[in-house]
Amino acid sequence: MQSALDLETMGRIGTGRRPLLRAILSLAFLALSGFSAQLYYSTHFKWRDCFNQLGRCYDPETGVVYLEQSGAIWLALAISAFAIAAYQAWRWTRR
Repeated sequence: MQSALDLETMGRIGTGRRPLLRAILSLAFLALSGFSAQLYYSTHFKWRDCFNQLGRCYDPETGVVYLEQSGAIWLALAISAFAIAAYQAWRWTRR
């Protein structure tokens, strides 16, 4: 038979492995957010004045064609990954 204290601690949020999992998820999504934001900057934001009517930008120094559509995808991924990281961090710190 378990004591009342054991039953109380078993039902609390944030006991066991869950806080560690939330911390790891928060850091992983934060890293994904930073990586996506860097890709957004390097493939779209830096070249935003160069895009033509077709949504393409040619860099003659490197020979790379940047597409305007890729910026929206990287930005959406960065924002959503940051939102998930913030939610997991909020749940991790809430006890």
